[in-house]
Amino acid sequence: MSPLFEKRRTLAKASDTTDAKYGCMPERRNLKEHINKGVVNIDKPPGPTSHEVVAWVKDILHVNKAGHSGTLDPKVTGALPIMLGDAVKAVGILLTAGKEYICIMRLQRSASKVKIMETCAEFVGTIYQKPPMKSAVKRQIRKRRIYYLEIMEIEGKDVLFKVGCESGTYIRKLCHDIGEALGTGAHMLELRRIKSGPFTEANLTTMHNLKDAYVLWEEDGTESYLRKMILPMERALEHLPRIAIRDTTVDAICHGADLAAPGILTVESDIKAGDLIAVFTLKGEVVCLGTAKMTSMQILNAKSGIVVDTDRVLMKPGIYPKAWTHKTAEVA
Repeated sequence: MSPLFEKRRTLAKASDTTDAKYGCMPERRNLKEHINKGVVNIDKPPGPTSHEVVAWVKDILHVNKAGHSGTLDPKVTGALPIMLGDAVKAVGILLTAGKEYICIMRLQRSASKVKIMETCAEFVGTIYQKPPMKSAVKRQIRKRRIYYLEIMEIEGKDVLFKVGCESGTYIRKLCHDIGEALGTGAHMLELRRIKSGPFTEANLTTMHNLKDAYVLWEEDGTESYLRKMILPMERALEHLPRIAIRDTTVDAICHGADLAAPGILTVESDIKAGDLIAVFTLKGEVVCLGTAKMTSMQILNAKSGIVVDTDRVLMKPGIYPKAWTHKTAEVA
């Protein structure tokens, strides 16, 4: 099963309250900050490159920085989450999230439905791929994981299927390899991405609608449409296991400190040492990304020591009060 669909439990380590004077819930940021710490899931049309779509979104929203979550070829459509402004710091994490596609594969010669289904089933699990000639990465064989491959319809030589896969999987190459295994030859006819990490078709928006929403805000101050289309950057991290910390711990991490056990309030289940995790405030704001040094249960029972190495700080210092004197984020 893809990590995108993992369900984790929240385990309480300690209790505390959060002070309304500091920070705010992501959904309640003022609109300019909401945009600058936002992500918009664009329904990429056929034709333009992913880079061109990012450039148009920057122009529409008047932001200096933006980055997408994984290139789609010009002819490919679908989910293209774009991180905006300060949220670009987290775009690399979204790049590694699992993806889901709907594909039409065309066989060069006919094959029985049973043979097609049996052959496709053989590609679920770990596969080996060499990126195609036209790719942005080095052409060397690498392992990728296919979480599921569901045949939806077979009509003549056309095979419609849904595939969930590890980031960096080339569906065009997958179709070619299935054709080789079938002995018929095959190529990708059409492709649409319907999921990229936590972003799905349910929260897609078009560039036209985004432009209209921005103009409406400029002209009469209506924010609701932009707020619906642009989501808080925290939504891009929903596929990561998370830890919630005390208000008094936040500023230390914003200055680059590692996270020590006394600063933790809740931890999600199934964390393993070495896992990438996201650290949040009690209001739901992301503070940093880090590497777990313990399992969930070890973190839950730890009374002291570093439990998370801080890798990337996503919150600016000074939003929460300074309440630390050491190089680790505990409780003052």
